[in-house]
Amino acid sequence: MILDTAQNIAKQIAARAGFETPRVAVILGSGLGDVADGVKTPLVVPYASLPGFPVGGVAGHAGRMVLGRLGGVPVVVMQGRVHLYEGMRHDDIKIFVRTLKRLGCETLLVTNAAGSLRRDMPPGSLMTVSDHINLIPGNPLIGPNDDAYGDRFPTLEDAYDPELRDRLRRAAERLGIRLFEGVYVGCLGPSFETPAEIRAYARLGGNAVGMSTVPEAIVARHCGLRVAALSVITNFAAGLGDRAPHGHAATLSEAGKAAANVGRLLTGFLEDYAG
Repeated sequence: MILDTAQNIAKQIAARAGFETPRVAVILGSGLGDVADGVKTPLVVPYASLPGFPVGGVAGHAGRMVLGRLGGVPVVVMQGRVHLYEGMRHDDIKIFVRTLKRLGCETLLVTNAAGSLRRDMPPGSLMTVSDHINLIPGNPLIGPNDDAYGDRFPTLEDAYDPELRDRLRRAAERLGIRLFEGVYVGCLGPSFETPAEIRAYARLGGNAVGMSTVPEAIVARHCGLRVAALSVITNFAAGLGDRAPHGHAATLSEAGKAAANVGRLLTGFLEDYAG
């Protein structure tokens, strides 16, 4: 059972020397792994050392969790996530997120690399997610409901917690970081979108597009985790801006350039959260 798998994995982690129950989980998107370098007194746990825990293979994702303190708050920082385009399953996403719940987390902060649908939001920008449009086939909650985690029909109204978004905005203002806010469009990938698709997504109300985050947010809200999400804009989506070639290498490069600001913003957010 997924319940037993997540619970057993959490027990394995909690049994390790130096473990402190985390309050906040942070999932780092492509090219953002260095943000975990700011964690104090880190306990590093490779995903592959945990039987039953999903391990992806995309470049830019180290595949390990780093537990410790960031901004004075006990955290678990996830360097790597589950991508459905790798052929991984929705059940893997449930195990991934529910393990964080079983570790004791109350809040999930998700980051991602995304393409901009707005000409005024160029590469290098940061955007807090206010809502999402789910274009990823399926749903991680399909199948028998596990009442130990949540209700059969969870609401996604305010899926991205308004108070947490306010805290991100306040932290950005204090630090002098420009922070956009907008709607994230979740697509399956791994191919990038066509110009026609990008025009359609913009008309639907989308502001940024990527290949993650939405299933994680759904599972997190189902099991009672508060959720905030931060998109790092790595490129203009197809049909916008110049005709520079899109690719994962460019995504990693642009995300790496923004990693310092992401680290500053997350630390500022957590300092406010601790207060």
